[in-house]
Amino acid sequence: MVVLLILFALAIFVLPNLWAKWVLNRHRRGRDDYPGSGAELAEHLLRRLSVEDVKVERTEFGDHYDPETRCVRLSAEHYDGRSLTAVTVAAHEVGHAIQHHQGYAPLLARSRMIGVVQKAEKLGAILMMAAPFLFLLTRLPGGLALVIAIAVISFGTAALVHLITLPVEFDASFNRALPLLKEYVPPYDMPGARHVLTACAFTYVAASLASVMNLGRWLVILRR
Repeated sequence: MVVLLILFALAIFVLPNLWAKWVLNRHRRGRDDYPGSGAELAEHLLRRLSVEDVKVERTEFGDHYDPETRCVRLSAEHYDGRSLTAVTVAAHEVGHAIQHHQGYAPLLARSRMIGVVQKAEKLGAILMMAAPFLFLLTRLPGGLALVIAIAVISFGTAALVHLITLPVEFDASFNRALPLLKEYVPPYDMPGARHVLTACAFTYVAASLASVMNLGRWLVILRR
């Protein structure tokens, strides 16, 4: 039973990320028939949609949209690349910029909670280091309830943000990026674009499941 649980956990954590990496690499080949790079498409879409307060920058820390600085950041291969992967990833990050511009509630909620999550993760790290003391504390009156409350606050907050992230990412991919790509990507490339967006979405699903499982694991341990 334990072996099966370990294999299930590894499947949840590892397989979606491996699949996403395989899909991104599959569509990373340069295309001479694309009129611009990922960065050029992002800049064009932002201008066309009148989201003029957002910049596009190259980054070494992974593709993302930063709501604080209002900046779409793309890795070098997606910033300069003229591939289906590059333009699809760029359109996805522009999707987040559009969400912010339009006041999309889940994105705003996630942005507000990021600071809370960072503090909660520090609390979770302290909780793990202090585990022996906490196990002694649970034998005192009310101690178990206190420790469980700390675990829920620390790990539960991170799990909540991961769950909020799911609709944010799916909306940016399929409600915003995909319709925009239909106007710029040849029809025969659209299945590949959807494939890229789906693979990336599953990495967020995996992260959410991992976070929920981590919370559940701690609650089981603390109740013993």
